[in-house]
Amino acid sequence: MGLNSVDAVRPLLMRGDSDAMTAALKQAGAHRFPVARPRYIVTTRNYFRADCGMGLRKRLRSFSDPFERRDWLAQEKQVKGLGYKEASHFLRNVGVKGHAILDKHVMRCLAEIGVIDSARPPSTRRKYLEVEQQLIGFARDIGIDFDELDLVLWSMKTGEVLK
Repeated sequence: MGLNSVDAVRPLLMRGDSDAMTAALKQAGAHRFPVARPRYIVTTRNYFRADCGMGLRKRLRSFSDPFERRDWLAQEKQVKGLGYKEASHFLRNVGVKGHAILDKHVMRCLAEIGVIDSARPPSTRRKYLEVEQQLIGFARDIGIDFDELDLVLWSMKTGEVLK
């Protein structure tokens, strides 16, 4: 769904309005929220233009603390639709390492193997960071690169490796 959605709105990302994006998503049948998500895109795009002149990579590099970088993406009110999982996923996709993508598949796997007590996704920053630290410790204990472990766990549940 995500990849189809991106393909549907790609030509509109830099200049398109939310109505045009909604129409593109509906035509492609690509998204569960074809009205709300385009509004998020436009709001976030306008914020990035004002905040960093769309120089997002430079803005991300301006953070010396990786947790502050992710906090900025997850907590900035004008960056719509990103929580800690999505901010971590975005950062991973642009080459920034050191953040766990704690989706439902990873959480289930961690609970099944006894790393965490509950498969329930973390609902606060504090809980997200706690589970992330448990994942880091587990990766260290078993000698697997932390930045690769959540992908391994995710693929164990989904049977796929994407990207």
